[in-house]
Amino acid sequence: MRVTFCGVRGSTPAPGAAFLRFGGHTSSVAFAVDEQTAPDLVIDAGTGLAAVTTLLGGRPYAGSILLGHLHWDHTHGLPFFAGGTAAGSRVAIHLPAQGESAEQVLERCFSPPHFPVVPSALGAGWSFHDLEEGRHRVEGYDVLAREIPHKGGRSLGYRVSHGGASVAYVSDHNPTSWGPGPDGLGARHDNVLELVRDTDVMIHDAQHRAAQFPDVDFLGHASPEYAVELAREAGVRTVVLFHHAPDRTDDQVDEILADARRLAGDDLVVHAAYEGMVLDLP
Repeated sequence: MRVTFCGVRGSTPAPGAAFLRFGGHTSSVAFAVDEQTAPDLVIDAGTGLAAVTTLLGGRPYAGSILLGHLHWDHTHGLPFFAGGTAAGSRVAIHLPAQGESAEQVLERCFSPPHFPVVPSALGAGWSFHDLEEGRHRVEGYDVLAREIPHKGGRSLGYRVSHGGASVAYVSDHNPTSWGPGPDGLGARHDNVLELVRDTDVMIHDAQHRAAQFPDVDFLGHASPEYAVELAREAGVRTVVLFHHAPDRTDDQVDEILADARRLAGDDLVVHAAYEGMVLDLP
């Protein structure tokens, strides 16, 4: 399974020279069966979704997009996804069930006067689906969806498995909302533990340093220190720090990564996600 990071920033895009190495586009991660095939599963549709078009090699997208939640930094790439609006495309959008149809929910931000077109105008090949917690088969991948703590609407984390490889995607996770946990970094939520336990890779929210809490707790995110400790406890093999704060420069992300690696020691591989990063899992 090939995992490509197309957007790794949180909250809002971060343009400028200070953000070039890690990238300034918001959350989007593409999955392909292997290095020879085009992506057919994407998690989240921030502005990084535009980069998935390049991975398609001129072909229209044929696959699914799982939305973890509906905040702007995870949805606003949808109408600018050229591979998805190309002739012959098939794009199935799956989003956390909200009590009304998925298309109606998306229309709240994709319709006049907020945006010139509604979701149905993106193309005949687009479809919109509610997703509940549980196990699903999506584009040939086994997907476990579990609700995770986050502010401002229902949020799902995902575990994607294929061919014996497993990846947990736990972006926008607010563990301190469930209590301080054993070390003050945040509670170990049962749903999150189920998603990440014994995975090959855990992609995890790391927007704020632990030292910034509790001042930033109201924003609904986690720390790299929490991600490392969670991974160690859950038997994760590789951690990818994700959803970097929009004002976090490349040099500052380097510092966070170095600190996280010191904390992890020899027990755990730790990376900081950057645009264009590729992980090939056996």
